[in-house]
Amino acid sequence: MNVILVYIAGMDEFNNPKLSLKQALDDANRIDYYYRHLCYLQAAIKEGANVQGYFAWSLLDNFEWRDGYTIWFGINYIDYHNGLERHSKLSTH
Repeated sequence: MNVILVYIAGMDEFNNPKLSLKQALDDANRIDYYYRHLCYLQAAIKEGANVQGYFAWSLLDNFEWRDGYTIWFGINYIDYHNGLERHSKLSTH
């Protein structure tokens, strides 16, 4: 049996420190990004692809080696100015 592993890479977005918390949690572009990828994955399954699993990168915003903290990746927002408090973005749901 051939198994093809599929990983959907995360979508980055510019870390804009001027955004309010409400604005930072509204990641509609990421929702659309994952939705489109999952639609194609579903089509592949219907065509017979043996999909064993799926995960979206990344759970948390993190330090990016090339860009530091200037971009966000995660589906959870980390407030670096407020005790590293975590907040779920819209894409978490």
